[in-house]
Amino acid sequence: MASSAAQIEADNVAAEGEVPAAGTVPAIVARRTMARSFYWRGWTIQQIAEEMELPYHTVYSWKVRHKWDDAPAIQRAEEGTLERYLTLLAKDKKTGGDFKEIDLLGRQFERLARVAKYADGGSEADLNPARSKGAKATNAKKEKTKNLITRDMLAKLRADLETGLFGHQSVWLSSTALRTRMILKSRQIGATWYFARERLLVALETGKNQIFISASRAQANIFRNYIVQWVQKVCGIALAGDPMVLQRGEDEDGEPLEAVTLYFLGTNYRTAQGYTGDVIIDECFWIYGFEELFKVASAIATHKQFTRTLFSTPSTLAHEAYPMWTGERVNRRRAKADRLKIDIDHDALKGGALGPDGIWRQIVTVFDAISGGFDLVDVEELQLEYAADEFDNLFRCLFLDDSQSMFPFALMRRCMVDSWDAWHKDFQPYALRPYEGEVWLGYDPNASESATADDAALVAIAAPTKPGGKFRILEKQRLKGLQFPEQAAAIRAMAGKYNVTKIGIDVSGAGKAVHQLVAKWFPSAEAITYSVQTKSAMVIKAKDVITKGRLEFDAGWLDMMAAFMAIRPELTKYGVTYVASRAGGVGHADLAWATMHALFFEPLDITESVGGGSTLEIFS
Repeated sequence: MASSAAQIEADNVAAEGEVPAAGTVPAIVARRTMARSFYWRGWTIQQIAEEMELPYHTVYSWKVRHKWDDAPAIQRAEEGTLERYLTLLAKDKKTGGDFKEIDLLGRQFERLARVAKYADGGSEADLNPARSKGAKATNAKKEKTKNLITRDMLAKLRADLETGLFGHQSVWLSSTALRTRMILKSRQIGATWYFARERLLVALETGKNQIFISASRAQANIFRNYIVQWVQKVCGIALAGDPMVLQRGEDEDGEPLEAVTLYFLGTNYRTAQGYTGDVIIDECFWIYGFEELFKVASAIATHKQFTRTLFSTPSTLAHEAYPMWTGERVNRRRAKADRLKIDIDHDALKGGALGPDGIWRQIVTVFDAISGGFDLVDVEELQLEYAADEFDNLFRCLFLDDSQSMFPFALMRRCMVDSWDAWHKDFQPYALRPYEGEVWLGYDPNASESATADDAALVAIAAPTKPGGKFRILEKQRLKGLQFPEQAAAIRAMAGKYNVTKIGIDVSGAGKAVHQLVAKWFPSAEAITYSVQTKSAMVIKAKDVITKGRLEFDAGWLDMMAAFMAIRPELTKYGVTYVASRAGGVGHADLAWATMHALFFEPLDITESVGGGSTLEIFS
């Protein structure tokens, strides 16, 4: 390459009228560089030619051919700096001034490099490193104050928690340090509320990360919302971030404490395998794939310093978590003589007990909570609203035997999805218009003429976008204590949010009045009259859809799961029909029937076209 460059230079010089001798090409290049240096310093062509004893036209040719006038200022400065720098370095005896100038020129090289970087698309920080350091320092300072909970704030949070607990929550507080806790609880006794606060305090006091796992991200975010609201109320600061990184300030000696992170996970818990910390699993008896989940949870909390807390309302005896509750899981690989005996009777676990397998278990029924001072529910009202077996499952912590159900847990769990992840492309639940596609509404009204006797249920279902496609339950509402006009108004409000093309309403009882009101603004609303044949057809259609994996709803909707699981066949004098356990016409299977009203618009043979109808969009 060097010889080729030298040949090119020789050819250039020859073209200018000079005939170089052997070995003179480098000397000619040096002379041309010197001439360019003179020119960039302001010398004229004539002055350069006279100084260097060169023909005028040679210097002029160099200037034109090598475009000396087009060179950018930074190139001229760099070359002049380099020339002076090399001259000073070549001096045998350097003065103090020479050394100062060499240092100055070195710093000048750095400045010219920054200018070049800025000219090549850089930022102002390239010109002024102090700005860059200042920005980094500012950002670092902001990070230290973001989500900062000081020792004083922590003390306030601890005091606020301990002064506002019911008896059963105080028992949980005393068990905080236990390695593994498994709590079977009644519905609506403040478990999620309590454990959100407990784990926040543990994170701040110990520096251990907290990993909250639920059936869906929407459900996991309930933990997050409780934490944000509590800290806002007590400390006056708004926590942010997901995952949420908390700054802990300084210890008593003034040393900075490491930050701690709170993770809120749904079905994406598999991505947490690299995390370490305490694990909290919400509604463990309802989560699909519990065995796989608990393996991940065990890996996260492998070190003995970390804890595992599981709590849930009971689901079915067939759930994967049930063997862990009974101790069957730990006894599977043990010889009969070595099997551990674990008492899971309510009397044994009412106050909590540490089993021989190292798991602390507790059963907290609604009656246990009330005996500990819990005064937020009326048991007599609950017993009127729910059938005996429903009440036992929801409030007395008794597991369901779904062997007779038309929709057992093993079948229904395929409907459970993390809607935040699975539907994020076309469904925004908090938008004014959450979904743009076709939607069908199903409504199961109050079962008696008294509007206060029963819950009603309203569901919005995204219709399949192609034959054989999936149904998605986008929204559900439980309506209680509403008169007929108010129920009709609720249906109209939901119709205003979606592109509703079909509405199905049960009119076999009190729903007739609701249907009449809805038909005034939606004339094609379908009136469904219950009979043995109609109910059988609806159940068969729903089971066909679910068996084929065509129905989806958020995995956190445990009431939807329970509603379907409650439906079972019953023999009557008219033949086999399908019922849900009800007392006085009351029960929570209304969500399932409302869903089936909407699914029933699609023929059992999906190759047939769906019945005609009209589209109504309501604009307020």
